[in-house]
Amino acid sequence: MESSGFSHWLVVLVETFAVLFMLLVVIAILVVLVTWFVDRHQTHNSVLRNYPVIGHFRYWFLHLGEFFRQYLYSSDREEMPFNRAQRMWVYRAAKNTENTNAFGSTRDLHLEGVPFFVNAAFPALGQTHVKPQPVRIGPYAREPYDHAAFFNISAMSFGALSAPAVRALSIGAAKAGIWMDTGEGGLAPYHLEGGCDIVFEIGTAKYGVRTPDGKLDDDKLLAICAHKQVKMVSIKLGQGAKPGMGGLLPAAKVTPEIAAIRGIPVGTDSQSPNRHLDIGNVRELMDSIRHIRDLTGKPTGFKAVFGDMGWIDELCDEVAKRGIESAPDFIIVDGSEGGTGAAPQTLMEGVGLPLREALPELVNLLIERGLRDRIKVICSGKCIAAYDVAWALSMGADFVNSARGFMLALGCIQSLQCNRNTCPTGITTQNPRLQRGLVVMDKSERVANYARNVMHEVGIIAHSCGVDDPRELDRTHCRVMGDDGVSVPLVKLFPYPQAATVEKA
Repeated sequence: MESSGFSHWLVVLVETFAVLFMLLVVIAILVVLVTWFVDRHQTHNSVLRNYPVIGHFRYWFLHLGEFFRQYLYSSDREEMPFNRAQRMWVYRAAKNTENTNAFGSTRDLHLEGVPFFVNAAFPALGQTHVKPQPVRIGPYAREPYDHAAFFNISAMSFGALSAPAVRALSIGAAKAGIWMDTGEGGLAPYHLEGGCDIVFEIGTAKYGVRTPDGKLDDDKLLAICAHKQVKMVSIKLGQGAKPGMGGLLPAAKVTPEIAAIRGIPVGTDSQSPNRHLDIGNVRELMDSIRHIRDLTGKPTGFKAVFGDMGWIDELCDEVAKRGIESAPDFIIVDGSEGGTGAAPQTLMEGVGLPLREALPELVNLLIERGLRDRIKVICSGKCIAAYDVAWALSMGADFVNSARGFMLALGCIQSLQCNRNTCPTGITTQNPRLQRGLVVMDKSERVANYARNVMHEVGIIAHSCGVDDPRELDRTHCRVMGDDGVSVPLVKLFPYPQAATVEKA
């Protein structure tokens, strides 16, 4: 009887599955027929019109192609914006694991534009490097900032990044003794959580310090700068990935918390103006710098993407009229190769000077005008490995910022989904289910490891070149491969100008 009952239920189960299977087949056939009919009669896509149904596989294969190229087909040096070799270096540095290679480099040292360093014949004995000395920023501010670390976290907003990502960066930055730039999205509690030094950025929409009509709210700015962790204020004029366009945070990322911090409506696209409403020329920029520095007591400067250096020459003229103390305390030069979560491809690929041109032009102009010591130069733009940072220091930067390098340290896999709220590693999404994958304490340690290892290996380069402090690297220590396969010293490509003398106010 028991066997008969079991057989009966088995037959019922098989029949049920058969019915469900037939139902799914019928539904599938109906979907195919409806899709065929719609594709055949639509007018906007010729491929689907000629090849209904199967034409949709084209888009699926295009989507899968990103992942197949990343893991199966591309060589270690082919991918963009960062190839596998670069990413693996960052991953190993972040995990503090062995970062040596065997047999030889896969980097093609004969490609035009590749920089490499000139080692000294008789470097100092030993493999250690001297700890970099503090550099003073804002000597005329009430609270000047002395900072030693030459590699720091670049501007990334809460909103573009998730709360766990910001928390991990903050804690990791404090461990490594580096600063963290808030980006234009305002100051969140997560920025302060780790206890690191903070650079507060004021974007064109003045998020976090704005009046209802988008002007600067002095009281809100004072409240933010009352935090001892906030060491400097940066006025964002533009960023490398989208010069001439304001930041964009898609509506899906504008949660109630983010909206409250920024001072904007919930669930709508957050589009910043393409420039500050109150800064339309060099004089107004200088007025804003003076106002913010006097109000907060913090060193104040600006971030920009350079196309033409004429306006910086005009800024130097204005400094000469007003006095040396009126100069911006720092300039952040962002190369056109900079990254972002959302930008038009046209701006990302075709506007603005790359860092390799903008940085030496800015430094040379400041030398010519006698302002190089007064105005500190900070740069950003795809500097994620030690030799990238050493190159920037050789060119004349005082500090080097990185955003995507620290994203990779957090576990970014370059899935290119920053603008879709679907980041699989939880870094650039406001989806709590995906954020769960980012374990703050684990990733904060990787952030600290990455920063320490970059600075350590830049120190190794400096030691090999025969200098003690990485900031002593200059254009005589680096060569760049030319189009004829012969390298040229940086100092020949970008010779140092004659320095002017500027009287102190």
